Amino acid sequence: MPQTHQAQPASRFIPVAKTLPEQIAEAVESRSTPLSHLLRLMAALQEEGGNEALRLRLRARIGAPLDA
Repeated sequence: MPQTHQAQPASRFIPVAKTLPEQIAEAVESRSTPLSHLLRLMAALQEEGGNEALRLRLRARIGAPLDA
């Protein structure tokens, strides 16, 4: 039986990759971000030769008390 309808693949939502500063800003604002993720962001920032202000924000967040 011939097909009368051409099936198209379903379009997928592919999120746009966020920049490192955007990722850091979100991680610093969220109190649920795991320490391991913050440390990976710090390593990525150092590898990139990153922004001193971002590095200081990350360091402050890594050292912040959990109830802060």
